[in-house]
Amino acid sequence: MRLKTFILACALIAALLLFAQRRAAAPKAPEFASVVDLTHSFGDKTPSYEVESGYKATTVKEIARDGYYLRNICLPEHFGTHIDAPAHFAAGRWTVDQIPPARLIGPLVVIDVSAQARLNADYQVSLDDVSIWEKANGAIPPGAIVMARTGWSEKWNTPAAYRNPDARGTLHFPGFAEDTARFLVDARGVVALGIDTLSVDYGPSRDYPVHHYTSSRSVYHLENVADLDRVPESGAIVLVGPAKLEGGSGGPVRILALLR
Repeated sequence: MRLKTFILACALIAALLLFAQRRAAAPKAPEFASVVDLTHSFGDKTPSYEVESGYKATTVKEIARDGYYLRNICLPEHFGTHIDAPAHFAAGRWTVDQIPPARLIGPLVVIDVSAQARLNADYQVSLDDVSIWEKANGAIPPGAIVMARTGWSEKWNTPAAYRNPDARGTLHFPGFAEDTARFLVDARGVVALGIDTLSVDYGPSRDYPVHHYTSSRSVYHLENVADLDRVPESGAIVLVGPAKLEGGSGGPVRILALLR
């Protein structure tokens, strides 16, 4: 009887050891060291393309009175840190809710033109700027999300300086040059352009060539991006989280950079 018990115990131990060996390995920890939020908070003092932003927040429930806190908010689709869906400038292209999820995550490319923008408020990111970046970092990979760091976000808390209108009301801030946008889309296969100003087209633009060209090729935009000085020029991964607004031409977005 003791021998049978001993044999059964040994068999049980062997089975447990075999199961432990076959058990799937524990999942690896995320391979990034930190997360940087590239999103501005927005409210009634947020700079906007138009003088009157259209933003309004109304408190309808209070904890002291109702037991919970609740507001109604009204805002334009293109307000604060936001996404431009391709449908914004190209009929029949993706609206916000139709952008494929795979296009909302990708390698982050940051092209720093802040020195040029300090000298010229109407600076446009050039092919030379892209060439300089690639000489230092290698070719921009397909599927990248390319951000222009102009330093303009330093003016965020001063709406008049951020909009920077002249006496005639023309806005002045940096953007992408059209030929640069064409190269990034056609030759490098980027999925999005981003910038820390009000628009991917520079302030004085009246026909928005970058918007038209990129939108027609299903490339979306991220505008009023924050804190690009806190992320490297290459090596990070960016996550773009827009509200899934049905039929939206754009909308608020949370942008997170994962730093390895």
